[in-house]
Amino acid sequence: MRTTIDLPDPLFREVKTRAVRQGMKLKGLVANYIEAGLRGTSSSAERPAPRHHSPIPIAREADGTVTPALTNAQLQAILDEEDLAEYHKR
Repeated sequence: MRTTIDLPDPLFREVKTRAVRQGMKLKGLVANYIEAGLRGTSSSAERPAPRHHSPIPIAREADGTVTPALTNAQLQAILDEEDLAEYHKR
């Protein structure tokens, strides 16, 4: 099922970065997080660990060239292309 969610930009960047680092698609990682949250237990005594925002890494090639981080619009275009390709496979 397709749905739309609004995430704050820093949170989106963090989740997208983790997906890339783990070699996953964003939708797969988000689904895993939601599933884990639904299966987990919640206690009012438990407090989530503080989040540490780290900047998006910038890729450096072996020859020294730098690949800048992608903007949200560029990331969204990539995700849209992946979704469209997946849709056409069906």
